[in-house]
Amino acid sequence: MPPRVVVLGAGFGGLELASILSETLGEGLDLTLIDKSNHFVFGFSKLDVMFGRAPADAVRVPYAHIEKPGVRFRQEVITAIDPVARRVTTERAAYDADVLVVALGADYDIAATPGLAEGGNEFYSVPGAIRVREVLPSFTRGRAIVGVTSRIFKCPPAPSECALLLHDYLSERGVRDACEISLVMPFGVPIPPSPDASRAILAAFAQRGITFVKDHLVQALDPARRVAVLDDGSEMPYELFLGIPHHRVPAVVEASGMTEGGWIPVDRRNLATRFPGVYAIGDVNSVGTPKAGVFAEGAARVVAASVLAHLRGEPEPPAYRGQGACYMEFGEHQVARVDVDFLSGPSPTGSFLDPSGALVREKEAFGASRRARWFGL
Repeated sequence: MPPRVVVLGAGFGGLELASILSETLGEGLDLTLIDKSNHFVFGFSKLDVMFGRAPADAVRVPYAHIEKPGVRFRQEVITAIDPVARRVTTERAAYDADVLVVALGADYDIAATPGLAEGGNEFYSVPGAIRVREVLPSFTRGRAIVGVTSRIFKCPPAPSECALLLHDYLSERGVRDACEISLVMPFGVPIPPSPDASRAILAAFAQRGITFVKDHLVQALDPARRVAVLDDGSEMPYELFLGIPHHRVPAVVEASGMTEGGWIPVDRRNLATRFPGVYAIGDVNSVGTPKAGVFAEGAARVVAASVLAHLRGEPEPPAYRGQGACYMEFGEHQVARVDVDFLSGPSPTGSFLDPSGALVREKEAFGASRRARWFGL
């Protein structure tokens, strides 16, 4: 009888895991992939939508394209997860698993930052990016703040990318000299694991007149006075606020009893939870890597290898090393790359490839290869 694998969430992690197991086991696999959405979006595409470089419909990849041996996609809303019984309930059905993989990512909690909904904008969701795209044309002078509201957030380079692309956007419209751009970050440098990347970003900020406010979070917005309140009580006035909202596990994951300290703890070697036969990959866990798609994809490879080894009675595969390469928009039609390793050594390390047109093409190839692998496009 084929192993019953249920994968919750069809992001980088869920799609890569389904692909590997399908390629290896074919029709000898019984895998159900569940997601509430009917389409996939690369996280980096939201910047394209936000700055009008691509329409929203162009960055959505329908899950209807998934055709893999042994894999069934179900667009359903998950209502309960029982990690002990490895049973998942949706609004339509219930699924029992021999192997359960939670890859549901992180949700955004706009209400956790007072005033953000009323006085600011977020650009981490597609609807948020669309709203920002509609707001940006009316911003022709004054102070813009790109502000992080919590220490844990997806894609650590994204706030810096936003600031650099905002500079380009305002420059192309001829209003940059009338505008100020500030970035509020909870770190001392933009990319802590990579000193070279941080130096390059700070040099780009200095060249473009972007203010980097380090070691601070935006705690609240006062929409009436148009000020952002930082975590030390200081205030920054603004005309345009682009926020990175609080992140949290989906409510159904929190209700499952799997979390500790807000996230699912896992064995760093193989992403297994404390519940036998249950794994957690990607943004939903607390393994210690950034919350970014490339790390979820790498974790999926480790979980796939672990599942296959267990089925075959073989030893556990090599441990997850927390490695990934992140492409970073540098503005001026250039892309850089940061290669980081979070778990191999005593502390995270990173290297940096300077911005170039060649990396623009490499980033495009990265996206195209995943569309081909996961969706056959």
